[in-house]
Amino acid sequence: MARKCDITGKKPIVGGGYSNRTRATQFNPTGKRARKPNLQKKRIFVPELNKTFVLRISTRAIKTINKNGAYKVLKKAGIIK
Repeated sequence: MARKCDITGKKPIVGGGYSNRTRATQFNPTGKRARKPNLQKKRIFVPELNKTFVLRISTRAIKTINKNGAYKVLKKAGIIK
């Protein structure tokens, strides 16, 4: 299972880690690190379909579902046909 949000599509991004000491010197790389999204495994009940879905979604997607409703968000994401 990929570390990707089923609704928003958020996935890990690779960024450089730089300290203040690294900025002060020309040749002192610190390497790269992956910044991972905050993913949660959630059961979401859709009353319109009387069905439950188990999704791995980001916390931003949870807030979107709370605001707009489960049916609308899952339909837009393509999880519900």
